Amino acid sequence: MNAASDALHAKAQPETATALLSVSDLHVSFRQSAELIPAVSGVSFHIDKGETFALVGESGSGKSVTALSVLRLLPHNGRITGGRVNLGSTDLFGLPEYAMSAIRGLRIGIIFQDPMSSLNPVMTVGRQIGEALRLQRGLQGKASRTRALELLDHVGLPNPQRHLDEYPHQLSGGMRQRVMIAIALAGEPDLLIADEPTTALDVTIQAQILELLERLKRESGMALWLITHDLGIVAELADRVAVMRAGKIVEQSGSERFFEKPEHPYSRELFTAMPRLDACLNRPETQGSEPLLVVEDFKIHYPIKQGIFQRTVDYVRAVDGVSFSVAQGETLALVGESGCGKTTLGKGILNLIENSGGRVRFDGSDITELDGEERRKRYAEMQIVFQDPYSSMNPRMVVGDIIEEGLRALHPAMTETERRERVEDLLQGVGLPKEARLRYPHEFSGGQRQRICIARALAVDPKLIVCDEPTSALDVSVQAQILRLLRDLRDRRHLSYLFITHDLAVVAELADRVAVMHRGKIVEMGVTRQVLFEPAHPYTRRLLQAVPKLRLSKASASPR
Repeated sequence: MNAASDALHAKAQPETATALLSVSDLHVSFRQSAELIPAVSGVSFHIDKGETFALVGESGSGKSVTALSVLRLLPHNGRITGGRVNLGSTDLFGLPEYAMSAIRGLRIGIIFQDPMSSLNPVMTVGRQIGEALRLQRGLQGKASRTRALELLDHVGLPNPQRHLDEYPHQLSGGMRQRVMIAIALAGEPDLLIADEPTTALDVTIQAQILELLERLKRESGMALWLITHDLGIVAELADRVAVMRAGKIVEQSGSERFFEKPEHPYSRELFTAMPRLDACLNRPETQGSEPLLVVEDFKIHYPIKQGIFQRTVDYVRAVDGVSFSVAQGETLALVGESGCGKTTLGKGILNLIENSGGRVRFDGSDITELDGEERRKRYAEMQIVFQDPYSSMNPRMVVGDIIEEGLRALHPAMTETERRERVEDLLQGVGLPKEARLRYPHEFSGGQRQRICIARALAVDPKLIVCDEPTSALDVSVQAQILRLLRDLRDRRHLSYLFITHDLAVVAELADRVAVMHRGKIVEMGVTRQVLFEPAHPYTRRLLQAVPKLRLSKASASPR
């Protein structure tokens, strides 16, 4: 696709008399050593009053940089090298910093992707909202507290009186995101920028946040600028869509037209890469085989202690009597909301968390009865791939040494040459060059880092891999690559997966069976097609109802 063709697809929609924000020919670069690296190149668009505008694209496309440029919040090495941004009749790039500070929050609010890293961990929720109210509305004391309670109630936070005096770590992810929205609304802005506001949230919490944003926009008349890579969310909320790739907008149009007939090849690629619930309908059922993993009445309880002597008064039943099995070569998906006990169960099976009762049988052996060397060997046949590949690797070690760790522990007789060859084979097996063994984790993209973690898990020839949300933070195209890799490895090596996730479309793409977990118990289990399209339990039906609906035409839903 040449530049002229890109420009044709990306042709900006004509501005209207109701344009609230207009961005014209924006150019942004980042200084690295003596070189300026372009990040945004000639971006133009506008957002009308009361409109929801979605800027879509994968990580690194320049979406967030564009928003930070509008707010003039680029990091120290970022430079706006050209373009113009107007908020109404105000030229934002022509304002002195003190005047721009008044624009931020008061006329343009922003919600960042990760509320935990955006909120101050040592300040209560009330103080943080109060700070915004003081700066933007001049409210202090009782008036500030009253308005903070009103804002928390407005964004649907339950029991705001109690949560006002709590710290961010005491709230769930969905609650923290509501607090961020309350802070962003404190200045009653004309435009609210929502930068990936639901990426790490479960489908039910995501649905609540999206419904909240739509309600707030409708009630206040503010415009909403939605930055995301999730086309399902765009289909639910957006009036207009712009697709961004490599710092340029390659297509923009009305939402209905975009989903009916996307024009640019990259837009069609995004549609093709999206996992879909109906992916399981035409997949043949796997033939039954002997169970590899059998979990019986498994429990993990945490004591609740009170009083000066810290006596145990009750237990948090994180996993409460769970039973299931996984056959050789089968993928069992474990789904449910955050806090239901999925990850705790996965770690407990691998003995990374001490259990409170129950049995785990693996490949015919009761591993809860084993000890010593035999127990260690059995657990080595079960590996785990975590959600965040970066935090699960030592940043001071090169990739080769990271993958070699398991080999050194379990195969001490292997020579250095044999280990190096094994690492190179593993890297090539997950689609990375063998030279990658000499590089550090930070030198790779998120999808590449996840491939490295999969290679590390495969190093000791496991029979079962626990995949704990391995694709939840990845873009749709990278996610599709990882899912293809997992399928290929399963077929080639006859691996079994316990796949922990809250993304039901990913479940449809990969899983043979599904177990639905709620409050520490499995409430429904069955073949994927049956659970997703004929759910028996009310909780499963609630999860499915919360999934954003993406209605695709034949033009956009091209075959894989």
